[in-house]
Amino acid sequence: MPQITGHTRLFGILADPIAHVKTPQVMAEVFARHGVDGVLVPMHVAPDGLRQALDGLRMMRNFGGFIATVPHKPAMLGLCDAVEGDAARIGAVNCVRRDDDGRMIGAMLDGIGFVAGLRQAGIDPGGARVLLAGAGGAASAIAFALAEAGAGALTILNRTAAKAEDLAARVAQAYPSCAAEGRGDAADVGGYDIVVNATSLGLRAGDPLPLPVEALHAGQVVAEAIMDPEETPLLAAAAARGARCHPGLPMLRCQIELMARHMGAIGAAAPAPGPGG
Repeated sequence: MPQITGHTRLFGILADPIAHVKTPQVMAEVFARHGVDGVLVPMHVAPDGLRQALDGLRMMRNFGGFIATVPHKPAMLGLCDAVEGDAARIGAVNCVRRDDDGRMIGAMLDGIGFVAGLRQAGIDPGGARVLLAGAGGAASAIAFALAEAGAGALTILNRTAAKAEDLAARVAQAYPSCAAEGRGDAADVGGYDIVVNATSLGLRAGDPLPLPVEALHAGQVVAEAIMDPEETPLLAAAAARGARCHPGLPMLRCQIELMARHMGAIGAAAPAPGPGG
């Protein structure tokens, strides 16, 4: 383990709960590879304390930034002083840089990382019919990234149909070539090429499944945004039915250097990609 000294730059990950996060270990590998004297610390912050936590972090001059995860991504958009890339269109932030003057600058990198993880595994979303469960922060980022990657059709499933419909309308406006629709029920789960869970269901023991699994079959890809457990109940059910399973950790590994760069830990902070790049 590297020594932590008064020169060490601090970074954080804010979540509720926090015990499941894998980011500190993965970021430590990035810091070691780039020779960064830094450490990323898990910070358990409840939603009702989020604003106060940011106020404190603004005052820490050796604090470089943080990653925001469940359930803080949508709320973080309104707490940042400015955002880059597609964050405002997506409606959420998952990575924040603290500038020297204490200003917090947000970006949303989940979707970019998710699509990069698919491609790294040889899964091309181009032209695919995709079913996406969820309409929160991570789901919104993944929806925009899938549309940017050329998905032919995108059905967004959410318990509150209005949220799914709103997200679908925003995606369709930004990427007209993607036929996006929002629904409150699962419809024909077996009729899609790629099925994605971008809800938090599966994170805790006893969670219900995020969508019906009976119609899943070989020839489909079933993908997760949840990183721990590595095999969620959804992935276990999909594997039992012959589907190809894609776990959540590649999403993190594919975006982690982008996060380190946005927070200024490596190189210069670069704007997060938006439509077309």
